Amino acid sequence: MISSWFVRPKPKPHASLRLFCFAHAGGAASAFHPWGARLESVDVWAIQLPGREGRLSEPLLTDFTVLQQRLADELTPHLDRPFALFGHSMGAILAYEIARELRQRRLPTPEQLYVSGRRAPTLPNFDPPLHPLPDREFIAELKRRFAGLPAVILAEPELLALFLPILRADLTMLERHEFRTDTVLDVPIMACGGQDDPQTLPDALAAWRELTTGEFAMRHFPGGHFYLHEQRDSFLPVLAGELNRQLHPA
Repeated sequence: MISSWFVRPKPKPHASLRLFCFAHAGGAASAFHPWGARLESVDVWAIQLPGREGRLSEPLLTDFTVLQQRLADELTPHLDRPFALFGHSMGAILAYEIARELRQRRLPTPEQLYVSGRRAPTLPNFDPPLHPLPDREFIAELKRRFAGLPAVILAEPELLALFLPILRADLTMLERHEFRTDTVLDVPIMACGGQDDPQTLPDALAAWRELTTGEFAMRHFPGGHFYLHEQRDSFLPVLAGELNRQLHPA
């Protein structure tokens, strides 16, 4: 039985590659539901963190190290075939740290790491933390930095009251996380971003190159911070081609 930490939108038990997907702060596994059908040769496993969707009754986590270790525990039984990690925004940092945690435990490491919508964590962040701000300022800063919250959530007070604690908990976890630079991966990294996203200017994405001794590639796509969802029809074929290259490197 698959644990509540994973959602498989279209299970492919005989696929040659598993893709574990980590969402942005405030996000959930449903962000990757369309990927199951579009990535035909890949078994998509979307990570579902506590406190959202099917795990709504569970307490939210605010400690990045605790999350990293618990996720590595959950992933361990499912590393019996080649796999890749895809993380967007906060998920990019989480995916990188999970890959390091797996290596530290002498477990299999990913064939490829995709980091999306996030500057390299070695770069300084000159923006003040978001998580302690009162709701009004919190929402305004989200809009300024990341193009804000979906209009449907802002228009519904009940949805907003449900969503803000999730987002605030994730940002608390992320903004308090201290990224260590003492070890780097030897896993190939592809860094992706939206052309109109100030979080992923070319130099910010290129800095991921220093975090692996493996191959590095970088690519920008049309759109803003959430380009991968807004431009799904143009992004997913590119991702499918990259994943296919992992399956058939020759």
